[in-house]
Amino acid sequence: MNNKITTLLFDLDGTLIDTNELIITSYLHTLEKYYPGQFQREDVLPFMGPTLHEAFTTVGADPDRVEEMVKVYRTFNIANHDLLVKEFESVFETIQTLYEKGYKLAIVTTKRHDVALKGLRLTGLDKFFEVVIALDHVEKVKPDPEPIFKALEELGSSPAEAVMVGDNYHDILAGKNAGTTTVGVAWSIKGRDYIAKYEPDYILENMTELLIILEV
Repeated sequence: MNNKITTLLFDLDGTLIDTNELIITSYLHTLEKYYPGQFQREDVLPFMGPTLHEAFTTVGADPDRVEEMVKVYRTFNIANHDLLVKEFESVFETIQTLYEKGYKLAIVTTKRHDVALKGLRLTGLDKFFEVVIALDHVEKVKPDPEPIFKALEELGSSPAEAVMVGDNYHDILAGKNAGTTTVGVAWSIKGRDYIAKYEPDYILENMTELLIILEV
C-alpha cells in the first residue's frame, strides 16, 4: 500500500462491531408487526447497509408508514443494543495499534450519531475516534462521497493519503468515488465473494492484516 497513508476511515456496523444479530432481529421485529409472516431472516440481509428509510421504502411502505416503522425499529434496536452487540475479533487491538502509531482515524457510518456512539462506547473503541461522521451530519449518504469528504476535512487529510475500510458495497463505492484506497472485509455477513464483486484494492480476512498492508 501507498506508504504515504496517514488516515483510516472505518464503517462501523459489520466492519468494527458485530451488530448483525441486532440489525436482523430489529428488522424482523418491525416487519413482523407490519407484514406478519412475510419476512424471514434471509429476506432482510439486503437491508444491511442502506438507510432504514431506504430499506422500508423497498418493501413498499408508504412514506407515513416508513417514518412509523423507523421509530419502531429504533426503539427495539436501542432496547436490545447492549445485549446483542460485540466487537469483531482483533478489532480493538488493531485500532489501538493504529491510534498509538499516530494514524488519523474516523468512523463514517449511515447510523445516527447517538447510536454509533453507543456502539463505540460499549466496545471501548470510542477513545480512538475523535471524528464520527453519521447519518445526521450529511445530506447524502454512502456511496456518495460526501461523508468521506466531511471526515477528511475534519481530520485535515486528503483522499490520496486515506483508506476507506468497510463490509458493504456502499463503503467501497464511496471510497472509490472520493478517491481513497479501498479495503473490504471478508467477515461481512454477506460473505467474501459479495465484497469482492466491488473490487476493493484489498480484502482483509482478519483486521490485523490491515497492519501488514500498512507496514506498521
